Amino acid sequence: MSLLTVFDVSLLGRAGNAALECHQPDGSRVELTFGDLEARSNQLSHALRARGLARGDRIGFFLANRVEVIDLWLAAVKLGLIVVPINVLYRERELRHILSDAAPTAVISSPDLASFLPADTSGWNVTELWQAAASQPATRIAVPCDAGTPLSLIYTSGTTGASKGAVLTQGNFATNALTLVSSWAITAADRYLATLPLFHVHGLANGVHCWLISGCHMRLHERFEHGKAAAWFESYQPTLFFGVPAMYVRLLEWPPEQARAIGRRLRLAVSGSAPLPAEVLERFRVLYGQVILERYGMTETLMNIGNPYAGERRAGTVGLPLAHVAVKICDEAGATVPDGTAGELWVRGPNVCDGYWRRPDATSAAWREGWFRTGDIGVRAADGYVTLQGRRSDLIISGGFNIYPREIEELLLEQDGIREAAVVGAPDPVRGEVPVAYVVADAAFDEAALRVRLATQLASFKLPRAFVRIDVLPRTALGKVQKHLLPR
Repeated sequence: MSLLTVFDVSLLGRAGNAALECHQPDGSRVELTFGDLEARSNQLSHALRARGLARGDRIGFFLANRVEVIDLWLAAVKLGLIVVPINVLYRERELRHILSDAAPTAVISSPDLASFLPADTSGWNVTELWQAAASQPATRIAVPCDAGTPLSLIYTSGTTGASKGAVLTQGNFATNALTLVSSWAITAADRYLATLPLFHVHGLANGVHCWLISGCHMRLHERFEHGKAAAWFESYQPTLFFGVPAMYVRLLEWPPEQARAIGRRLRLAVSGSAPLPAEVLERFRVLYGQVILERYGMTETLMNIGNPYAGERRAGTVGLPLAHVAVKICDEAGATVPDGTAGELWVRGPNVCDGYWRRPDATSAAWREGWFRTGDIGVRAADGYVTLQGRRSDLIISGGFNIYPREIEELLLEQDGIREAAVVGAPDPVRGEVPVAYVVADAAFDEAALRVRLATQLASFKLPRAFVRIDVLPRTALGKVQKHLLPR
């Protein structure tokens, strides 16, 4: 299936409907219909073709959230281009790796960000390109595409080495969005407040695509700003909000009366991109009257598992496999383990990418007999709910015992005075590794008292051998803790 086929339900079928309110980085505000988006992306298609771009060519963008990102995405779908989204927080080393690996024809950027690009980058100014596009015809160019047509190279966060470009197809994106729109009952009546970065699959493949397919209204901001977000919620009155755990932690700071009023209008709050502590889910339920829907996905696979929209949203779990995904949990040899036993999650389905760009070695290592090895450790309950225990690379083996850091991190977050926690393995001459906890804590933090409490709830080999206080945990732009950057 071509992705344009499902977008056309809104681009053509709802052409006169209000679609988007976008607050641009320069402070300006743009309001567009779905018909406006169709025309703008058609004009950009002509402008890109005039600059020599053709099906299969790569085009990068290094931009904060703005309407031009959506124009570019739609134009790429129509022309069969391959888009390379680039994290706006990346700098010289990370940028050079991605640009060298993907080799895009050009990178579209704004003056404030273009200065970070390597000097030899072929860069196109976003304002100049769109000014040129404005004089182009609004007639559609539609290159024949299907489910197998590559649409994007999205680079992994690279926490364990150089990032790899996942080759995601139009079919991957279509399958993912159609499933989410159906599973989460998203309709044209919804109002979606979008603050997630569009260079990431969470904001793009989930947020933007669910909006385009459902025909709901979207308000797009450059980024989540805690100091302004309360006013956004109150003025826009969204029914949908997709966020990361760090955002929900900040939302817990708002007064109960304000939170309850927002919660009455909010139909669905979704969390992903990093584990959601059970304590945050419960506190949000009490404050807002809404149970956050936690789900699990990856750059390489988009969405795999999610708590049900209608049904139990079980705290601490990521829920049940989505309709289009097969999931199994395997041991190191690839054999399926019994329910209740920890193992690596393997997934298979039309959501899984076509492999890693120019990395046959990495592709071969990640796939086995049609199954993608996620590298995530999980446990499935007898009724199918899946609980994640961390990355396979995060596993701590101490004296022959397996320790899953998330179990300790969840317990630490339940303790008074601890706001954030991350547990990693440290070398030990006797046990091989021992757990060490990094915590962001209040001034009243009492390590001795904490050790006493933990000793009653954890096996002795799981007790952190040290607690290291830090001001903030290093995180990616989507809030995922970067444990390799913790001071050692």
